[in-house]
Amino acid sequence: MENPKALKEWFHRVDSNNNGSINASQLKNALAVGNLDFPLAVVQQMIRMYDFDRNGTMDFEEFVALNKFLLKVQNAFSQLDRGNGFLTLDDVYQALVKLGFSLDSPAFFTVCESFDQNKMGVIRLDAFISLCIFVQSARNLFNSFDTTKQGRVTLDFNQFVYCTANCRM
Repeated sequence: MENPKALKEWFHRVDSNNNGSINASQLKNALAVGNLDFPLAVVQQMIRMYDFDRNGTMDFEEFVALNKFLLKVQNAFSQLDRGNGFLTLDDVYQALVKLGFSLDSPAFFTVCESFDQNKMGVIRLDAFISLCIFVQSARNLFNSFDTTKQGRVTLDFNQFVYCTANCRM
């Protein structure tokens, strides 16, 4: 949804208690209406990605940022989908590259295996969105430790535990 007025109206409908923010349950239910059915943990990760004020909910500005990300991901999926509703692993790799994600083969296949629900070597739209949310969250977390912007980090055990706790879905 790219129309700002329609987006604002949609947000207000989802904000059922009219407090100016939506929680994970409200967002999950709203996405399900649009045939995007995500586990609550994935929706919570969506909110964490764009919860700029870290209050655990999403105001309209934060929602606009999430919507922009979701549109970009859906567009990358649509460009490679051959009308069958899924991407092959080669297509997933191409879509990730278009989105600016660069994973080596072991990392790519490990991530795909985690999100290929039926273990058939194909990824449906909702799983692709979940995969992209995971990779973006991992990138954000990595960047917070990569203070020298060298593409490498050194973690002690406590930092590693922090990272694994923040990347799980």
